[in-house]
Amino acid sequence: MSAKNRIRVVFLTPEMAPLAKTGGLADVTGALPKYLSRNPRLEVAVMMPLHREVRKKNLALKPKLEGLEINWPGAEKIFSVHEYQADGFPVYLIDNPAFYDRDYLYGTAEGDYPDNGERFAFFSLATLKTLPALDFKPDLIHAHDWQSALAFAYLRHGRQADDFLARTRLLFTIHNLAYQGLFPPELLEKIGLPATLFNPENLEFYGRVNFLKAGLLYSDAISTVSPTYSLEIQTPEFGFGLDGVLRLRSDRLFGILNGIDYQDWNPATDPALPAHYSQDNPAGKTVCRLELLRAFNFPLATPRPIIGMVSRLAGQKGFDLLVRSLDKLLQEEVYLVILGTGEKEIQNLLVEARDKYPDRLGLRIAFDDRLARLIYAGSDFFLIPSRYEPCGLTQMYSLRYGTIPIVRSTGGLKDSVREFNPGTLQGNGFLFENYETGAMLEAINRALAFYRQEPYWSRLVDNALASNFSWEKSAEDYFQLYTRILSWPAARSS
Repeated sequence: MSAKNRIRVVFLTPEMAPLAKTGGLADVTGALPKYLSRNPRLEVAVMMPLHREVRKKNLALKPKLEGLEINWPGAEKIFSVHEYQADGFPVYLIDNPAFYDRDYLYGTAEGDYPDNGERFAFFSLATLKTLPALDFKPDLIHAHDWQSALAFAYLRHGRQADDFLARTRLLFTIHNLAYQGLFPPELLEKIGLPATLFNPENLEFYGRVNFLKAGLLYSDAISTVSPTYSLEIQTPEFGFGLDGVLRLRSDRLFGILNGIDYQDWNPATDPALPAHYSQDNPAGKTVCRLELLRAFNFPLATPRPIIGMVSRLAGQKGFDLLVRSLDKLLQEEVYLVILGTGEKEIQNLLVEARDKYPDRLGLRIAFDDRLARLIYAGSDFFLIPSRYEPCGLTQMYSLRYGTIPIVRSTGGLKDSVREFNPGTLQGNGFLFENYETGAMLEAINRALAFYRQEPYWSRLVDNALASNFSWEKSAEDYFQLYTRILSWPAARSS
């Protein structure tokens, strides 16, 4: 297909793997454009800030534009653009050292940077200035999370809107509705948006400016990262105060399950593993299990199953539920290994539990990708008791590595894990509904009943390894959504 007939899509994102990452958002915005760019009907580009983390990687960055200027009241007006060639698509990096040359992307251990409102308003507006400078006129802008959402407010209400993007459609993706970008009302005038937008029909949210709300209100369509989560966020329990807005836009709200990169996450080739394996030849998983036991100083000749967890140590991830259950859980003949960092209170409770059960609980409070992959490969079960989970990727990683997930039935966990049925030998894991210690422990005991029991166990592992959550399907779903949005009448004027 000729270049002029391809659909042009530009991603706006605050982070992208492998350039800069704090969480799952970066994994999505690193992998999805790669798979979309393989579609000959699409031309894809990504725009993100030039964080210090990117500079430190010494990547082959190419200066692209110099001395661009945005029109807003703030002192920082000038920026440049660098280009990085990713796997099949360009990444344009917005360079303003005063805003982005910092140790961390969003804040320190003491809290968020106090000027995050200005930082990401600048990014959003700078992307709109960059596109005409590149002569890249997108058919669709696909913005991700609150840090990119204000681009849509500038297009709808800012003085900067012009004919160049007048017919560009706008898609906004929510990765986690709990993070909304809330700032004082006086910020609007500091970033060049009308103060009149501070009302409940626009950007006001309980006395503050809500960046994410701009994405919900001013987009042509909204997507989120699993079908179940798209329904959950329309309820007061999971809507974080925006459920009413989402219900009003329910006809333009879509749920597409994230995928994982099967090239990167592959037990047959993963260099982090001591042995490789596959569905056709699963023997290497036993070697990984022994190495995991060794890593936590547990006996190697043990019949006990290993339950693994790789997670942010936070209440949202179900750790309040877990710590209340540890005494009962560790009475079972199991090992529990946990890797992650997070809330100090939870970290302290887990350290106390490890000291109490040193022969049952392995704990590593760290970010360690190599150990994480060993836990995915070497564990027998993988526990995710999240209070809510927009999509979740760790259950997909565990399935890819033949490790059986035990999860709460919420969000993307519900959409990717199917309860094992011993009668039909179908299913790839175990689920529990109620956010209660009893429900979680019952699901764990249900799973343990099948451990090493044949033919159930071999079939469970085989079903896990056969599960397919590659980005290929998700990328096709996004392409179909793009074409659907582009078929709608243009609803926005410049």
